Amino acid sequence: MSDPRRLAAVRAKVSALETGGRPDCGRLGLGAPAVDAALGGGLPLGRWHEIGGEGMEAETSAAPAAFTALLAAPLARRGWAVWVLRRDDLWAPGLEGLGFPPERLIQVCARDEAEALGVMEDALSAAGVAAVVGEVEAVGLTAGRRLQLACEKRGATGFVIRRRPFGGPSLPKGAPREAPGSAAATRWRVASAPSEPPAGEFGLGAPRFAVALERCRGGRPGAWLFEAKSAFSQSGETWNGTHPLRLVADLGDRQLAPAPSVRRVA
Repeated sequence: MSDPRRLAAVRAKVSALETGGRPDCGRLGLGAPAVDAALGGGLPLGRWHEIGGEGMEAETSAAPAAFTALLAAPLARRGWAVWVLRRDDLWAPGLEGLGFPPERLIQVCARDEAEALGVMEDALSAAGVAAVVGEVEAVGLTAGRRLQLACEKRGATGFVIRRRPFGGPSLPKGAPREAPGSAAATRWRVASAPSEPPAGEFGLGAPRFAVALERCRGGRPGAWLFEAKSAFSQSGETWNGTHPLRLVADLGDRQLAPAPSVRRVA
């Protein structure tokens, strides 16, 4: 019979290898078994995650920002949340509609990339901060490692929204936009998706997002369709504590239905 203590020690060593020796701060379940399984048991806490968009979303960042707010909402209820902006265009009432507590939000507007990353580091290292969101165009390997070290100081979780400034690039000429490696625990690609009203009703439904998990340490990639739950119940009470994301369907390649046979008539 195996020794339980030895077995626990082996499991601890395997976990340390999977996390690169970083302390385990737990995981945040998203309420969808398929997604949590792809993430290795849930969204890793005490690390930083990268969220980006395509096309105009790379500049407006509407869908990535909304999805990030939904991911970070449960953490914001545990402590302070700091949002580092490059432009002062974050609408706090809109976050409340997504289940994010605006009374726990601290907004900081940075002048450039370097200042935004520096503010993120300071916020992640501050006592009482549970989540930090930063809007930057790119995170190099060194900056990514600094963010991870800041996350490990107090177990805060970071979210980097890759957002390109309007009207052209802000990075210095010749600076790489894609780092050769990344310290991010996960990397997501988010786009808006058509909403559907509840059965028997007309109008718009809850916001939906086509989400691709492109990279995950210790997990596997995947693609899903998420929907934002309503922040208010039918009785008018505020958020009930469940995760504000709901899985609608898996996305991926599907086999086309076979074409019906055609009978020729002479």
